[in-house]
Amino acid sequence: MTIAIGAICLLLGAAAAWFYANSQSNAKVIAAKSAVSDAEAEARRINDDARREADSAKKSALIEAREEILQLKQRSEAEEKARKAELQALEGRIMQREESLDRRNDSLDRKEHQLSSLQGQLDKRKVEVDGLVARQSAELERIADLTREDAHKELLDRVRAESVREEAQILRESEQRVRAQADKTAREIVTTAIQRCAADQAGEITVTSVHIPSDDLKGRIIGREGRNIRTFEQVSGVSLVIDDTPETVILSSFDPVRRETARVALENLIADGRIHPARIEEMYKKAESLVSERVQEAGEQAAFDCGIHDLHPELVKTLGALRYRTSFGQNVLSHSIQVAALCGIMASELGIPEAPAKRAGLLHDLGKAIDHEVEGPHAVIGADLCRRYGERPEIVHAVEAHHADVEPSSVLDVLVQAADAISAARPGARRESAETYIKRLEKLEEISNAHDGVERTYAMQAGRELHVMVEPEKISDAEATVLAHDIAQQIEDEMQYPGQVRVVVIRESRAVGVAK
Repeated sequence: MTIAIGAICLLLGAAAAWFYANSQSNAKVIAAKSAVSDAEAEARRINDDARREADSAKKSALIEAREEILQLKQRSEAEEKARKAELQALEGRIMQREESLDRRNDSLDRKEHQLSSLQGQLDKRKVEVDGLVARQSAELERIADLTREDAHKELLDRVRAESVREEAQILRESEQRVRAQADKTAREIVTTAIQRCAADQAGEITVTSVHIPSDDLKGRIIGREGRNIRTFEQVSGVSLVIDDTPETVILSSFDPVRRETARVALENLIADGRIHPARIEEMYKKAESLVSERVQEAGEQAAFDCGIHDLHPELVKTLGALRYRTSFGQNVLSHSIQVAALCGIMASELGIPEAPAKRAGLLHDLGKAIDHEVEGPHAVIGADLCRRYGERPEIVHAVEAHHADVEPSSVLDVLVQAADAISAARPGARRESAETYIKRLEKLEEISNAHDGVERTYAMQAGRELHVMVEPEKISDAEATVLAHDIAQQIEDEMQYPGQVRVVVIRESRAVGVAK
């Protein structure tokens, strides 16, 4: 019974739940249908509003388009009226020009007719003049007993001779005037360059001796059975000369950089006190590194002082090696810097670029850094170095031509030659030994005395001036001029000397009378 009642209750609950769910579903369907109908009504309203707005915009656009068309039509009509007015004015001007041209044509026709008449009269008179000229020429030929061709030839010959003489005189005067002016200008430029270049003189003597504290160190430098000195010479490539000179040893080498490296190494060995083969090799390597740094710094500093910043690194290194190279006692690197400064000053005075002139002046003696390794003149060696490392052709040619190994062909070549001579000839710039100095003076007197008619010769002004006394019976005034030129040319061909040598030929004539 209980089970039956529970089953009935369960069935009744299920039926109630079904009825409740069905009623809820019907309510949702009714609500959805109502929402759909409301949305459709709203859509119809929005659509009607959009149609009304579109019709209104369409009417406004039509009105604006009609107004714009009306305005364009009015503007085009105005422009057409303006163009018609311009055309009418242009037609008026054309008509006036046509009338003016017609009047000019009529005037030209009248003038042409007059010219034709005048031409006829001129032709007639020309015939009359030709006849008169022919009769006069025949009469002149009869009087002068010369044909027309002979007279014409004689006149041309006279005119030609006179013109040649006048031309020669004009050329001679012009040449003298140009030479005088050029000489004056050159003197001014050189004087200005010398005055403005206030570089210190670069005279130095090559250091080939090393001071030692005592002579006892000489034995330690030589070493047992000479092993130390042999090791030093093999490592450095420099000859070490130890003689009786007190507290001094001599270094001998053609390579100035190698000699300087050996000097630094030897001084460091002496200061250190430990002298044996292993220590010699160690100290030489340190000295080599130190000298290499000094060479690089010297080259960079020289380029910086001259305002040159794009040199090839190898050229800078080679340039720095000139710090330890001397020529006639003059330091070559200082000389090169001075030549660069002189070139720049003279170039500015001439109105040409200073940078190429300074560059050529700085590099002109570059070959002296390696002329002990490479055969040939240092100018040619330096030019080859510059060419190899990309210097411009005009710089290379200036370096090669500064001692006339090739013919100078530009102002830059001559500037380098002049600056080189000025730097070498400045007082105190170069030194030479007494023996070389005496030999040079003797050679000057020997060249002069070898000429016929020379009585005595005196070398003066440290060999820069040569006074030649001649016999007046054998040498005339004209021959004295030729003799001075010949002696100067022979000195130039046979000798090498800084600066220039002035040759003065002195001819003295005396007339003696005795009163009794």
